[in-house]
Amino acid sequence: MRKKIVAGNWKMHKNAAQTEELLSELITKIPAQTTAQVIVAPTFVNLQAAAAKVKNTTIGVSAQNVHQAEGGAFTGEISADMLTSIGVNTVILGHSERRAIFHETDALIANKVDTALKHDMTVIFCFGEELKDRQSGNHFNIVENQLRDGVFHIAKESWSKIVLAYEPVWAIGTGETASPEQAQEMHEFIRETIRKAFGADIADEVSILYGGSVKPDNAKEIFSKPDVDGGLIGGAALKADDFLAIVTAI
Repeated sequence: MRKKIVAGNWKMHKNAAQTEELLSELITKIPAQTTAQVIVAPTFVNLQAAAAKVKNTTIGVSAQNVHQAEGGAFTGEISADMLTSIGVNTVILGHSERRAIFHETDALIANKVDTALKHDMTVIFCFGEELKDRQSGNHFNIVENQLRDGVFHIAKESWSKIVLAYEPVWAIGTGETASPEQAQEMHEFIRETIRKAFGADIADEVSILYGGSVKPDNAKEIFSKPDVDGGLIGGAALKADDFLAIVTAI
């Protein structure tokens, strides 16, 4: 049975005191009956404190990125070994902002995936089409290519460490809205694509999260779709009550 997951990507928000405050609120308010895996991804400088804060709770901590090299003269970068040494064993890779703003290619992201897996990290692998791709009807091809180039080279046994996060970039901060039906249509396509490449066992076990502006008022309907296993949450993850409402919705 595949995991239900709600992951909050805090991006470049929350200083040390604000991170402490938000985590304290989440720890206090998270419903005891929650069956979903709850993950938060603070900024690099707050990861160690966050990992220590949630150590004896049901909340997990993820990094937002990692460098592909084991170490070396890469000013400002963070290695997988550095992350695991402070108890951070999950990382978000391929996020649309890393692709668009920092020009990360599929090949680079694939290298990062390999490095993370080598260190036994869980990878939340992000991918998704832009508005022009959706409007041109090329969205399925874009998603399939990003999947194939990013994670289809890995061994079958490594899929237990992969969580997929579909991001319809056109539905994030654009004024456009993806319907729950559109989310299900793509998630079903993603699962079928994996089934064709790796078999039913892997396709049925991999969790596929939806990352298209999930909010408390649309989370329940989106999560009700059979191939949607949770969400990668952006803005709504920065407020404890909003985030926990989404957790409850699953």
